[in-house]
Amino acid sequence: MYSASSLRTEAPCLVVTSMARLPVGIRILVSFSRDQWYRAFTFFLTFLLYASFHLSRKPISIVKGELHQDCAAVTEGEVQLNSPGRPAGYRGPQQPLDNGTDCGWAPFDKDNYQQLLGALDYSFLCAYAVGMYLSGIIGERLPIRYYLTFGMLASGAFTALFGLGYFYNIHSLGFYVVTQIINGLVQTTGWPSVVACLGNWFGKGRRGLIMGIWNSHTSVGNILGSLIAGYWVSTCWGLSFIVPGAIVAAMGIVCFLFLIEHPRDIKCSSMLPTHSRGRENGTDRCRLPKQILHSEKRTLLDTETQCLLLSDGRGSVHPNHFIILQAEGTSSTAAISFTGALRIPGVIEFSLCLLFAKLVSYTFLFWLPLYITSVDHLDAQHAGELSTLFDVGGIFGGILAGLVSDRLEKRASTCGLMLLLAAPTLYAFSAISKMGLEATIAMLLLSGVLVSGPYALITTAVSADLGTHKSLKGNAHALATVTAIIDGTGSVGAAVGPLLAGLISPSGWNNVFYMLMFADACALLCLIRLIHKELGCTGKPAGDQVP
Repeated sequence: MYSASSLRTEAPCLVVTSMARLPVGIRILVSFSRDQWYRAFTFFLTFLLYASFHLSRKPISIVKGELHQDCAAVTEGEVQLNSPGRPAGYRGPQQPLDNGTDCGWAPFDKDNYQQLLGALDYSFLCAYAVGMYLSGIIGERLPIRYYLTFGMLASGAFTALFGLGYFYNIHSLGFYVVTQIINGLVQTTGWPSVVACLGNWFGKGRRGLIMGIWNSHTSVGNILGSLIAGYWVSTCWGLSFIVPGAIVAAMGIVCFLFLIEHPRDIKCSSMLPTHSRGRENGTDRCRLPKQILHSEKRTLLDTETQCLLLSDGRGSVHPNHFIILQAEGTSSTAAISFTGALRIPGVIEFSLCLLFAKLVSYTFLFWLPLYITSVDHLDAQHAGELSTLFDVGGIFGGILAGLVSDRLEKRASTCGLMLLLAAPTLYAFSAISKMGLEATIAMLLLSGVLVSGPYALITTAVSADLGTHKSLKGNAHALATVTAIIDGTGSVGAAVGPLLAGLISPSGWNNVFYMLMFADACALLCLIRLIHKELGCTGKPAGDQVP
């Protein structure tokens, strides 16, 4: 029992407790609007989805060192590193040796192994390049969530199928080539879909920085793919493909369950907030009422250009206080044609630039571990782990390119500067990397920054800029098509680069680097007109300048 006096003394404590401040973490959580949470969720989900695509592409470059080995090196390594997990003389289910000089997995154990391994790269990348031109056009006409889910499930299946060749002792070149071709085709569903989805959610404000950070999924996927494939490459290389394939398929299910294609699907805004005080009772200031949303059945409205706030940011605004402007040309919701996309100013120049930039990047992607094995005399696992430093540099390169291009508002000039610096860096790489492991590490990081920076900027922020170019007059159906054209053209270079590396490398790795420097110079030349236009017209990115 409590006395009256005790109740009187405790009552003030109850009042104080009820008015206690919320914990810092909760205050941070509630400080973000509903739109911001959905935008962040879409950002990280699309990041993970495309990282899984790149995760499944990396194993082939890691496994190359295991598909073909030098018998003398293998024998010496087995004597020195005899362990209970892998007894001396263990070679898995491989066939008996046909000669005394080469070890490996037939048919890649022959003298022409570099051409055969290059054929695997070429078959995947050539199919990817051809399929990319069609993928964007198809993707504009199908629900992104279904289209992307199908591509991820199919890609996971064919990535795993390549690894099953190890367990079923398959030595047919045709089997591996066909698997690569189909996998290349289904993987074209990924890039146009995720870029279109992200472009729907984020306006042009700080697009370079946001997409530069987001594009690090490429390097993150490559790093994870290298580590996963490297874990099994020396003991059971089939799992180097099966595990990444399972991850891609699992992410496809996640995509089907959670991907939100457009903010209007959940009545959100695609605008990035310009003021921190933009909410009233946790709701967004820019919110279309039900009667306006109902009118979308007649006219598709672009929320990024239609919602103009009437507040100066110093106080709350009633949800009905807004102005609706109909964008020009929104009466037509038809997807843009292929030739129509090509007529957008800057599309052709950036597409050709990406062709050469991606040639350099994908040559590193598919041949770097084998080069490190050759120069630094490391096994396949350690070479794969070391090659991830190139992707670490690529993360910083993409972010740096986006940040600088946003600050200067000059996309082409930013790409041109990094391409100009990349050429001498590649020459230095070919010379310095032979001086030891420490030199190789330093050059991998620097080359990753300069090689991946322009590639990342063109495939993300530039593609999104051009896909929402003012010449489209509000047509919101061009982003996936423009993205597919640019990345599809780049993928032609991605197919040619590894093939040329396989043909040139027998004559010496220095010749491969000369080829890469020439491609880098060609990429720079493709942007000369846009760079000149940017330097003469300050304040506008290249994609917004109509010739």
